[in-house]
Amino acid sequence: MSRPAAILFDLDGTLLDTAPDLGAALNRVLKAEQRPLVSASDYTPIASHGSAGLLRFAYGEAEFEQRKDELRHKFLSFYSEAIAEQTQLFAGVSELLAQLQQQQIPVAIVTNKPTALTVQLLPSFPELAAIEVVVCGDTLAVAKPSPQPLLHATQALQVVAGDCWYVGDAERDIQAGRAAGMRTIVANYGYISAIETPTAWGADSFIETPLELLDLLT
Repeated sequence: MSRPAAILFDLDGTLLDTAPDLGAALNRVLKAEQRPLVSASDYTPIASHGSAGLLRFAYGEAEFEQRKDELRHKFLSFYSEAIAEQTQLFAGVSELLAQLQQQQIPVAIVTNKPTALTVQLLPSFPELAAIEVVVCGDTLAVAKPSPQPLLHATQALQVVAGDCWYVGDAERDIQAGRAAGMRTIVANYGYISAIETPTAWGADSFIETPLELLDLLT
C-alpha cells in the first residue's frame, strides 16, 4: 500500500477496549430485573454492536423490540455512570498513534458511538483526546455503514478520501470504508464473533495487533 494521506479509526474494538464497561452496564440492567447475567466471553464479541446489540442478545429480539426505548435508556444511564472504569487502550495503540504523529500522518476517529458518550469518554485517554477530528454516530443524519461520516472526516482533514485508510473491527466499518473509496483494514483483535467471517467483508488488509498497522506503511 502507498503512504496514506490520513488514517481513520473506529473507536470501540479498534482503539479502545470498551467491552468491560459496556458489559457491566448490560449486567446492571439485567441484575435490576433479576435476570441471568451475561458472561464476558458472551458480551465481548458483540460489544461493537453497542447498546442495541447487547440488549438484543440478552433479551431476545421480540422483547427488545417491545421495550427497546426503556431498556436503552436504562443501559445508557448505567454506562454513562461508569464509562471509563475498566476501559483501556488496546495494547500498542499509544505507540501506534505516536509513530503516526512522528511520521506526520493525520488521524481521525469515526465511530457510531453517540457524541455525548464519546465526549465523556475520550478525556480519560489523552492520546485520543488530542485527536481533533472526531465524527460520532449522531454527528450526521446517517451513521456507518454509510460512507458519509468517513467523507465528513476527510473534508475536515482536507484530504482526498481515496488516499486514506480506514481501520475497524466490524463489517459496517469495511462497508463504509469501501463505499468511501478508502483502503480498508480489519482490526482482527477487536470484537468479532465466531459466527462472523471477516475474510468475506472485502477488506484490503488484516491486522492482529494495532502495531501491525505500521508494517503496512513500509
